[in-house]
Amino acid sequence: NNLHITPQYKMFKLALISALAGSAAAFAPAQTGARSTSLNAFTAADLPGALAPMGFFDPLGFAEKADEATLKRYREAELTHGRVGMLAAVGFLVGEAVESKTVLFNGEISGPAIGQLAQVNPLLWVFLGAGIAKAESMRAEIGWVEPENVPFDKPGQLRDSYIPGDIGFDPLGLKPEDSEELDVMITKELQNGR
Repeated sequence: NNLHITPQYKMFKLALISALAGSAAAFAPAQTGARSTSLNAFTAADLPGALAPMGFFDPLGFAEKADEATLKRYREAELTHGRVGMLAAVGFLVGEAVESKTVLFNGEISGPAIGQLAQVNPLLWVFLGAGIAKAESMRAEIGWVEPENVPFDKPGQLRDSYIPGDIGFDPLGLKPEDSEELDVMITKELQNGR
């Protein structure tokens, strides 16, 4: 029996060991917040979004070196990108469900959802761009300090009173008045966005 081990076999073993070691880390105790030397200092654990068994979700350790303002900007970015991702997922499902069955666009849009946006009249791109620009400018006016009032070395500073993700858009009145209930709702949104 002459057993010949090929380079592909060695790579397969290395990949398998790496995958098993990575999955074993999921059962290790999770850090629940950024460490602090002061009793009154802001920590990542002060932000909603931590759930058992993961705890505070920061797989790359960005929160360890971040101050309060930076953590709030990270959370704002996480919420914003999570919302965009959730809307995109709904857009794909709707596009697949109503393909050429709607009066919108005269039923001319067909095929898989991934290619439907490219089939839309170019005029829609103008309205889409204007809508995104308006939404982003409103979000900036609500959450960010005006550029002329921000120190040169601290661009993108959020307002002290601003809660990341709270742009005042709640047409259905779903935002709870109680802060604990609001934290639970924010955590659910973060988990869905992740």
